[in-house]
Amino acid sequence: MSPGQGPAGPPGEESPPASRPRPGGRPEDAARQPRPPARAKDRLQGLLSAVLAISGDLDLPAVLHRIVTTAMDLADARYGALGVLAPSGDHLEQFVTAGLSDEERADLGGIGFPHGRGVLGHLIHHPEPLRVDDIPSHPASVGFPPGHPPMRTLLGVAVTVRGEIYGDLYLSERRDGRPFDEDDEDVVRALAGAAGIAIENARLFGHVRDSAEQFQRLLLPVLPDLGPFSGAAVYRAAAEPASVGGDWYDAVVLPDGACAAVIGDVVGHDLHAAAAMAQARNMLRALLYDRRSPPSSVLTQLDHTVHALTDLPVTTACLARIEPAAEGWTLHWSTAGHLPPLVLGPDGRTRYLHAEPGVPLGVDPDIHRPDHTHPLSAGDTVLFFTDGLVERSDHPIDDGLAALARLAAAHVGLPLDELVRTLADHHPSDGHDDMAVLAVRTPAQG
Repeated sequence: MSPGQGPAGPPGEESPPASRPRPGGRPEDAARQPRPPARAKDRLQGLLSAVLAISGDLDLPAVLHRIVTTAMDLADARYGALGVLAPSGDHLEQFVTAGLSDEERADLGGIGFPHGRGVLGHLIHHPEPLRVDDIPSHPASVGFPPGHPPMRTLLGVAVTVRGEIYGDLYLSERRDGRPFDEDDEDVVRALAGAAGIAIENARLFGHVRDSAEQFQRLLLPVLPDLGPFSGAAVYRAAAEPASVGGDWYDAVVLPDGACAAVIGDVVGHDLHAAAAMAQARNMLRALLYDRRSPPSSVLTQLDHTVHALTDLPVTTACLARIEPAAEGWTLHWSTAGHLPPLVLGPDGRTRYLHAEPGVPLGVDPDIHRPDHTHPLSAGDTVLFFTDGLVERSDHPIDDGLAALARLAAAHVGLPLDELVRTLADHHPSDGHDDMAVLAVRTPAQG
């Protein structure tokens, strides 16, 4: 949206061409006319609403786009952009735009975003608010690229974060055809001040979210060699809140030749939940090696152990043993309030192993949990997962389970590591909870 700099922005709302001042009238005279008191009151209310709007989102790309569109609304501008400065501070490395129609965007096809020459560059090097009534006449103007929509007026304001200039907010073409005035400048400057805080909050949130997810991954195990079985697992953090979660998994081949697999979900999204998850996983692995008891007994022993040693939050879990049988294999499992495992055959057939669930861990360690068995064939895959993979607040859980089964069947031919990543990438849930997927496949009989 700057002379010689490329497109004013991606497609936005369709807008009629801006009208021009009446013949004989001077734009600068019109711009000096005071705004009616009602209009000033509406603008103040609009500014307050705008500050709340941009402060309510913590995703940085969404925040940047919201700042642009909000500034356009406040100044009644057709085009808007936010240029993000490179670390060197001498050019733009990102250009977030709004306001172009589909046709205008097509006319600018192939033209890259501006990097800070012309009038845009003037604001970069001279970060005081800039109002231009006629862009082509400005000394810094270098002209428009082919296909650029005509622009005459410009309002530019720097956006600072922690006292340093983060970028510049640009508006062009008031819809009434008049130049931007002092009131426009004041309200956009006020918005820019709030924008700096919103940007900083979003950046801090992103840093915390990334750190939390990395911390969570460090707590979860790298699956050992499960030969002759094969296994794969994946964990994905929730979109929000930015915190560690309680999803966990583990798998190991036991001394008797069975493969043990467990998945669990500790209630909560904080360090306490993460610590409890790590403790439960470590205790369970020790119990598995020390006992050859059925899964229900192991879960009961785990419940008693954590109850005596630590304050474990309520936790759901599914513990299974894949054991050799006369023909093929047998899945021997017990649940503690967890979702049922899904068996995926080599031919794409799926079956949820619905059975009587036990109570979650941390409720009452003396309540018995039942055991269940199901035959497995060579090449069958057993999928264990947490509810974050399938839950949506606006749909029954059965809808998510059915969608997951269809997704798994459609990708049955993938290697296990690709299969679990695909399930996590295309999950049917709303993404508001962290998710874990564990897959164990029986060996092919030779």
